[in-house]
Amino acid sequence: MICLLPGIALLPKLAPPPYVIAMTSALFSPLRLADLNLANRIVVSPMCQYSADDGVANDWHMTHLGMLANSGAGLLVVESTHVERHGRITHGCLGLYSDACEAALERVVAHCRRIGSARLAIQLSHAGRKASAQRPWEGGKALPETEDPWPTIAPSAIPFGPGWHMPRAMTEDDMARVRASFSEAAKRAVRIGFDAVELHLAHGYLLHGFVSPISNTRNDAWGGSLEGRMRFPLGVARAVRAVVPRGIPLGARFTGSDWLDGGLTVADAVMFAKSLKEAGLDYIDVSSGGVSTQGQASVPKNPGYNVPLADQIRREAAIRTRVVGLIVSPEQAEAIIADGRADMVALARAFLDDPHWAWHAAQVLGGEVTHPPQYQRAAPALWPGAIPRA
Repeated sequence: MICLLPGIALLPKLAPPPYVIAMTSALFSPLRLADLNLANRIVVSPMCQYSADDGVANDWHMTHLGMLANSGAGLLVVESTHVERHGRITHGCLGLYSDACEAALERVVAHCRRIGSARLAIQLSHAGRKASAQRPWEGGKALPETEDPWPTIAPSAIPFGPGWHMPRAMTEDDMARVRASFSEAAKRAVRIGFDAVELHLAHGYLLHGFVSPISNTRNDAWGGSLEGRMRFPLGVARAVRAVVPRGIPLGARFTGSDWLDGGLTVADAVMFAKSLKEAGLDYIDVSSGGVSTQGQASVPKNPGYNVPLADQIRREAAIRTRVVGLIVSPEQAEAIIADGRADMVALARAFLDDPHWAWHAAQVLGGEVTHPPQYQRAAPALWPGAIPRA
């Protein structure tokens, strides 16, 4: 029951306002991944918050993720969560490599389930040569000696860019340890009760670093041809799939192009996606760029710039596909899904700007979205002041 001030009558239930379009929205249609049913195709993209305490989630994550659990999105992906302490990007990055990390994240997930409607996923990562860095608001560069840096590893001893730490080229013992760390973190994610798990295979972090010829110049079995460069990430994918039950979707944030001469191409990405599907992955989340400081300027800036990559990967690799990158308006997101160019859309900064983006998209597109009962008085049927946001 809605509490009202004395003398103020309850507003009658109103007919749907004229701006609600009588249509079936593709964006708000359900989707099944393995045994997971999603209410719609909208995903809150994982967004690093750089606010953990030595890898451990805290009240910031309770507030941030609790808010987004009620955003109306079908799926909320927890930020890039690192499988080793030295695999973190910054001192503030989230981890899942200890009992303390697991207990804190379990508390956050329980909170989100109690108050929200979104299904919950986690992204597992190792930063590789991009580790040991400052938080973005501290400069975003390699940590200087005065800020407690740590050694970094990579497929080859090539720094991320000028002024960055020289990483140590990984040995096979390193690979075995990291592979086991991904597996152990995945076990923790399953124990916590996440609805889906995804691997970070993009943006120049460790697993993408192996696949890209920009960062992997090895001439052994772990480098050289695309087949060799894929070998370690595929081993990680198989190890994680072995501990994540088949009913729980396993996916990957994935690079569709390095946007650099001599770098990973969309044709390479299609082959990699096919191999990941064979390794048991259920979906690919297509992003791009990030493999080198020299390549940042070449990444396109037009809205939906990754959509053509996702479209080609979806068609040629025959795998469920999500796309991220400058997706802003409901109409843009609707067209991507309705035209069959991706199965899901992921938004990041749009949700920081408007945590109820999906509520407003539903108003524009005639979709349905779950509101918590405490907020239902702001729904169009009860509040004539509700307006759609394009």
